[in-house]
Formats: sequence, structure tokens, C-alpha cells
Amino acid sequence: MKKKEITLFLAAVVSHVFWGFSFLGTRSALDVADMYLLLSHRFLIAFAIMNLLLLFRVVKIDFRGKWKRIWLPLLMGFMEPVVYFIGEELGVIHSTTIFSGVMIAVIPIVSIFAAIPILHETPTLGQVLFSFLSVGGVIGIGLLTKSDGALDWIGVVGLIVAVLSAAAYGILDRGLSAEFTAFERTYLMIGMGAVCFTPIALVRTGFRMGAFFAPLKEPKFLLPVLFLSVCCSVVSYFLLSYMATYMTVTRSTVYANLTTAVSVIAGALILKEPFSWLGALFCAVILVGIYGVQRFARKGEPDTVPTIRSTGGEQP
Repeated sequence: MKKKEITLFLAAVVSHVFWGFSFLGTRSALDVADMYLLLSHRFLIAFAIMNLLLLFRVVKIDFRGKWKRIWLPLLMGFMEPVVYFIGEELGVIHSTTIFSGVMIAVIPIVSIFAAIPILHETPTLGQVLFSFLSVGGVIGIGLLTKSDGALDWIGVVGLIVAVLSAAAYGILDRGLSAEFTAFERTYLMIGMGAVCFTPIALVRTGFRMGAFFAPLKEPKFLLPVLFLSVCCSVVSYFLLSYMATYMTVTRSTVYANLTTAVSVIAGALILKEPFSWLGALFCAVILVGIYGVQRFARKGEPDTVPTIRSTGGEQP
């Protein structure tokens, strides 16, 4: 296996393992504050960390000659995390756990087919089949969980919005990789999260600074939000953008299903949640699907970087 392929594989595993454990931190933090307060602190801290990296010259950004196109990575950041998290929250609240799990599971499939006309990335038949296999494993795990909640139209719309926004994020992240570095794309999207979620959190706290900062005094909130900020935002989103630079949408998005497998295993090991042989089988199906998508990729795909054309049709 080539060195770059190993690096991409490690980037995928690390990022999605972090996201697989993110539900533990989120669950703990939500016992102290609501979702928007959590998201505000998460992305404010993450954005502060990225600016510290710039201040100490650990990394650098250079937007010279890119200002006319900077609205595209900003749009990417608006799609995810902003629109995605809002849609997902509405979906989870206003639908059953099974329906929401199935809808989120189809994001890789939607992304794959969206990449065909937009990025002109055509997956092989083997990749399509193994993508469906991996998604099937996620759906299978979803069917094993206890179905809570009730389904209504708000939940359906919210989840459709979440799926489409996540697919749009993946397409933009890949399509802009020739113009903006992985750090630049991550910097703008995390900044967008901080800018959008903080006003919502302030409104929900009545613009009382004491109430806004109060959760940070609680270790049950502070420790999880630091994990979500550093590992699940700065590190994971950067690694995702790094992967998008060298991998097709088909190859990169299928790794998202690894998050589900990690979540199930983490829940069983840490929270002592039930874990049956059928759950283990579905986790294995997910891994086989991910392997198959990588195995049946066309040769030379990691070196292919598409570009999203400007609205006028000319190359940037």
C-alpha cells in the first residue's frame, strides 16, 4: 500500500473514531445545557484554537486571489455544520430513532450520485454495490435499536435538509480542494459555525452573559465540549478536508458509516448498552462495505482533483 493511501486510511479512521465517541460527550454536555449553547461553545473554542495555530505560525492561510470565490467555502461551512445540525436536531426530535438513523445513513449514497453530475466522478459498479452494503449495515443497526419518538412532517423535512446539506458539504469540500487548502476550508467552516450558532445561543439565554458562560463551570460540560472542539471539530474536520483533497466523494463518504460501528461498540463497552451477535454482524457488514468501496476504486483516483466551476462557467 502506498504511503499516501496509508495516510488517507489513518485520517479516515481517526476522524470517524472521534465522531463515533462524540455521542458520549454530547450526551453528557446536554445534561447541563441545550444543543445550541453546546454548539456555540464547541465552535467558538475550535475557532479560537485555529486562530492560535495561525498566531504561532504552526500553519498559515493565504486568501490572496481567492476573495471572489471565498463565498463557496463559506457556503460549505453554512451547509455543515450550521444547516446540518439544525436539520438533524429537528429530525431527531420530531421522528422515530429508526427513521432518523436510516435517513442519516443514506448520506453517502446521496453524495455519491450528486458527485456524478457536479464533479463528474463516476463510481464503479463495485463501489456502488459495496456502498449500499455498508449503508445496509448502518440501517440494520438502526433497526436493532429501540424506536423512540413519533414521526411527523417537521422531522421528515428536517432530516431531508440534513441529508442534502451533508451531501452538499462533501461535494463542496472535494470540489474546492484545488483552490483552498484543507486548513483554509476547515478554518472558514468552523468560523461559520461559531458565527451562526453563537447568536442563537445568546437569544436562548436572553443575552445574559452569566447564563451563556455558566455551563463552562461544570466539568460535565467543559470536558466534553473540549473533546468536541479539539478532536471532533478541529482535528476531524481538518482530516475530512485532507481526505477530500485526494479521495473521490465515493471513497471518502463511505467512511462515515464507520462512525455508527464505533458508536455501537463504544456504547457497549463504556455505557454497558446491549450488544448482540446480530449487532456485531452488522458492524462487520459496514467494514466489508467500506473495504469494498476502496478495493474497487479506479486506479489513480487519489491523484484526481476536480474543480467546481464558477457561476459564469469559466475556470477559476
